[in-house]
Amino acid sequence: MDIKNFLPGDDEKINMLLKFTAEVDKMTSVIRHTSLIDMSRNENDAEHSWHIALMAILFKDYAPEGCDIGRAVKMCIVHDLIEIYAGDTFAYDAEANKGKEEREKIAADRLFGQLPVELGKELRDLWEEFDRMDTPDSRYAAAMDRLQPFLHNTLTEGHTWKEGHPSIEMVNKRIAPAIETIPQVKSWYDLNIERAVKEGWLKK
Repeated sequence: MDIKNFLPGDDEKINMLLKFTAEVDKMTSVIRHTSLIDMSRNENDAEHSWHIALMAILFKDYAPEGCDIGRAVKMCIVHDLIEIYAGDTFAYDAEANKGKEEREKIAADRLFGQLPVELGKELRDLWEEFDRMDTPDSRYAAAMDRLQPFLHNTLTEGHTWKEGHPSIEMVNKRIAPAIETIPQVKSWYDLNIERAVKEGWLKK
């Protein structure tokens, strides 16, 4: 069964929303490099997006001034939708990151164009704002996006680090938006970096 089996009703907008809902189910098939904490398999995009959306609610007391938690949660949910077409790009693979911006723009045109114009623009605007990290909402959402995989690495013996072999400087750069937005996590971060080096998960 797939979208070819969709039986439309009389309301065209409802049909568009239902078909889009079915299309984004493909997120469950986009596999990330981050392992589940139980290390049974790697997580998919849908799981990651749900996880950081929940984190945005949990960490609300640490959100920057002026942050709208509801908007940040929306950004967490939509921020990786375009990977349905663009695929997940490993943060520590320099070669794979070449052309990433153009691939994702093409994917965004294709994906958000399937929605009614106003709603498509709303979701695309949230996606673009998330990437820019230039508002309290987007900085907070991005902080969740950076904290979650780091947490997973600390609990899976550096699973992703062992795969990508990033330098500590690269890991520091990756986590920087989270520490800048929620400085209270820095002591936890520093202790875990120290342990990662001691255990050989990361190399100086």
